Amino acid sequence: MVKETIRVYARVKPPGRRQPAGSYSIDNEEPLPSLEITVPRDLADGFINNKREIYRFKFQKIFNQEAKQDVIFDSIAKPVAECVLAGYNGTIFAYGQTGSGKTFTITGGAERYSDRGIIPRTLSYIFDQLQKDSSKVYTTHVSYLEIYNECGYDLLDPRHEASRMEDLPKVTIMEDSDQNIHLKNLSLQQATNEEEALNLLFLGDTNRMIAETPMNQASSRSHCIFTIHISSKEPGSATIRRSKLHLVDLAGSERVGKTGIGGHLLTEAKYINLSLHYLEQVIIALAEKNRSHIPYRNSMMTSVLRDSLGGNCMTTMIATLAMDKRNIDESISTCRFAQRVALIKNEAVLNEEIDPRLMIIQLKKEIQDLKDELVLVTGKQRTSELSQEELLQ
Repeated sequence: MVKETIRVYARVKPPGRRQPAGSYSIDNEEPLPSLEITVPRDLADGFINNKREIYRFKFQKIFNQEAKQDVIFDSIAKPVAECVLAGYNGTIFAYGQTGSGKTFTITGGAERYSDRGIIPRTLSYIFDQLQKDSSKVYTTHVSYLEIYNECGYDLLDPRHEASRMEDLPKVTIMEDSDQNIHLKNLSLQQATNEEEALNLLFLGDTNRMIAETPMNQASSRSHCIFTIHISSKEPGSATIRRSKLHLVDLAGSERVGKTGIGGHLLTEAKYINLSLHYLEQVIIALAEKNRSHIPYRNSMMTSVLRDSLGGNCMTTMIATLAMDKRNIDESISTCRFAQRVALIKNEAVLNEEIDPRLMIIQLKKEIQDLKDELVLVTGKQRTSELSQEELLQ
């Protein structure tokens, strides 16, 4: 068992061309790097302003505007992928306001090969490691869940390729007696190599719900969870290791008053903000020591990520920050959320189980070997039928 708090990282997005940058500084010299944001007091209004001017937040590591995608992967995703290959569950999720670079960090950009995000780089790394390791037999499956307006959709359904999202199969949550979550209608697609896995990722991204908003030209209007399921077994062994890696791209929070949206976009924003509010409720509840009830069931996203938040999982969070002057308040809110997440402790367990079918075959073989040894010692062929005396005992 591995007990550790959720690892929290920060990534600063380069400012927009027409947007003045906010005042902040990064100190990577301390034991834990810190981000300092300065909000100057506005004295022009003619009243005393006693608001705080300086906000300081600590992270595992802070990536500035020049950080490349490969550095992000090596520092954040690679250690989690290594744990998943060893048999532990893992989760990486990006959190921040709309337009702060979450989808770019998790999925990547489409313009350059070097802009690939965490998901394609993780797939490449995992299949590269599986090819190198010939001591075990590996099986890999992927699933892609989209949560749009609190409804789940299977983005990898083979029967509805490139269709409207409303035609995709609706995914529903089911809970067993042991409080384990099962997702009905979410397909698991086998991927034997990197190319097959990337094709499935591309299919899912094609079906994703995006829209243009005043804050972002291609804003994700849904939460998406791309999951890699890995099972491994040594030849001749009855023990199977099963692990899964959730790569989560959350939709961004947005202030409706600032964006001025309406109609469908307003409805979407309400659902996005509500589900992020429920996520924050779960985080706050987990941070309280004497809290007995954790409200996981309030939203679909928190139900699916129950293990990732305070359960059997090694979880990492990336706080994406847009440091433009107009977005500085939202960046401070994201940092505050990240500090609460960093208090949560997870207990990751090695996911090993005995395959009953293989166990029966092994036991049958062992019984036959013992029978053969008995024949050599006694010289008599023992029948499987019980004697009268044995029956009466």
